[in-house]
Amino acid sequence: MEAKFCMTCGLPLESREIDGIIRRACTGAGCSFVHWGNYSIGAGALVTRDGKILLVRRAQDPGKGYWTNPGGYVEQLEMIHDTIAREVLEEAGVEAVVTRIVAVRDQPRVVHNVYIAFAMEYSSGEPKPDGIEVDAAGFYDLEAMAEMNVAPFTRWLVDVMMRSQSAGLLPDSDPIASVGGYGFRAQ
Repeated sequence: MEAKFCMTCGLPLESREIDGIIRRACTGAGCSFVHWGNYSIGAGALVTRDGKILLVRRAQDPGKGYWTNPGGYVEQLEMIHDTIAREVLEEAGVEAVVTRIVAVRDQPRVVHNVYIAFAMEYSSGEPKPDGIEVDAAGFYDLEAMAEMNVAPFTRWLVDVMMRSQSAGLLPDSDPIASVGGYGFRAQ
C-alpha cells in the first residue's frame, strides 16, 4: 500500500527523487516529511536451561501448530532487549535476560522485515502458555525436538546457536561514542 498523506501535516504526498530513489514526500511548502518506507523489526528468543531450549506452540497463524522460539515485534518506543524479555514472559511465563545476538534475518519486501534472534539466560518461571498466541510451552532437548513439529526457521536458529564457535554480538555497556541506545559489538 502506498502512503498518500503526510504523517506530520496531513497534506497529500507526491513521488519525487530523494537520494537517488523515488520516494513519497510532502507537498507542503514548510513541511520536510519524507516517507522512507515500511519496516518491521522482529525479535526472537533462544532461552536455554539445563541444555534444553524454550519452545512455544503457535495457537494462531502464521505458523499455527508449529513449535517455535518465543518472539514478537518491537514496539515503537521499546528497546529491543526489552521487547524480547517481554515477549518471553508474555508467551511462556518465563523470565530471561539477553546474553548475545545469535542471528539476523533480513527480508526486503512490501514491509521490509528484520528479525534478530537473541540467546537468553534463563532467570525464573516455569513455562506456561499465554492461551492466546501460544497453547503450549516447555523446555526441550534436541532429541525431543527431532520428533516435534518445529518450524524450519526455529530449527535453523537452534542449530546456529548450538554450533556457534563465537560469542556473537555482545552488549557494549561502555561505548567509545554515545549511541543513544543499546549498542552491540563483536567479541
